[in-house]
Amino acid sequence: MVSGTGGKDMDYRILVVEDEPDINNLLARILREEDYKVSQAFSGTEAKMATEREMPDLILLDLMLPGMSGEELLQDLRENRKSHIPVIVISAKGLLEDKVSLLKMGADDYITKPFEPEEVAARVQANLRRWGKAPETEKPLTYKNLKLSPSARKVTLRGKELALTGHEFDILYLLMKNPEKVYSRELLYEQVWHGGYYGENNTVNVHVSNIRKKIKEEDPGEEYIQTVYGIGFKLPQA
Repeated sequence: MVSGTGGKDMDYRILVVEDEPDINNLLARILREEDYKVSQAFSGTEAKMATEREMPDLILLDLMLPGMSGEELLQDLRENRKSHIPVIVISAKGLLEDKVSLLKMGADDYITKPFEPEEVAARVQANLRRWGKAPETEKPLTYKNLKLSPSARKVTLRGKELALTGHEFDILYLLMKNPEKVYSRELLYEQVWHGGYYGENNTVNVHVSNIRKKIKEEDPGEEYIQTVYGIGFKLPQA
């Protein structure tokens, strides 16, 4: 059963998808204490039905779920329904290859169990802030056949909307805002994830690869993101 309750004055609605009742209720309590509106689902199938009725503003997603796995739900959101709402995976799987695989599938963030309440609250806040941070007055950006609207956080290619995750949008936004600038992986990581870069992190490469793949599917004859070897990425001269 999906249950929901309202926060004080928050407009953001979070869906918690976790089959363990104690963990699900703990996550819901953490979020309600931050004044978010919270809905709860205890299986992947239940979560899919909930998002079909009304899409939340962010999903906290466990992977090991009955009925439909977290990976299957994420794939359904990104590929079948072209939804790009923030999805934060919460899982006991802590290996780098697990995280990279989920980022490639379209997850926006990853929290490893066991977690601290402060970390959950901070990551939810950070992802929602990134989702709605663009100034309303900022004009759309265009590059070749791409058009990016900062205020609507929407990207279209040849008139068709691209289903980008929050981080993918932020990377493309930076590149399109400064088309002549070469962005190092360190700088992209610091500006998009607001954290320190430690060299071995493959996160930026994964997200750039995802953007390229999505663009290529719609416009295979054009190059949109150029790798500057040994430095980072930029937009090639149009």
